[in-house]
Amino acid sequence: MKSSDFVHLHLHTEYSLLDGMCRIERVAKIAHQSGMKALAITDHGNMFGVVNFYQRVLKAGVKPIIGLEAYIAPGSRFEKKSRGIKEASFHLTLLAKNSTGYKNLMKLSTISYLEGFYYKPRIDKTILEQYKEGIILLSGCLKGE
Repeated sequence: MKSSDFVHLHLHTEYSLLDGMCRIERVAKIAHQSGMKALAITDHGNMFGVVNFYQRVLKAGVKPIIGLEAYIAPGSRFEKKSRGIKEASFHLTLLAKNSTGYKNLMKLSTISYLEGFYYKPRIDKTILEQYKEGIILLSGCLKGE
């Protein structure tokens, strides 16, 4: 089968609660059958499925790209006020470029729950600046700033 140059860089799995529909095992198989060279995971606000995704996609012969669709607080992650959930955060897609980026994604994900949680686990631009090394940022999302 001819290899595809197309790579999904924004993919929600069943770990994007109430939003993701792709089952990791099935999407890994389909990516392989389609001749895809790589596939990313970018679940909403969490990295819960990363290990399962990495193992399944690698086993299918496809390069796994680890990412996260982060919720970004409009101001400080410590600020817990808005006029509702729609104004509480924006979206940014973050991809790990290397092992440093992966470690930084894990730090950002943890901080989003421990310090920024307001409706959803959020980070802010200040903490993103601190842990930006090894991360590729994609802005293309309807709920982006």
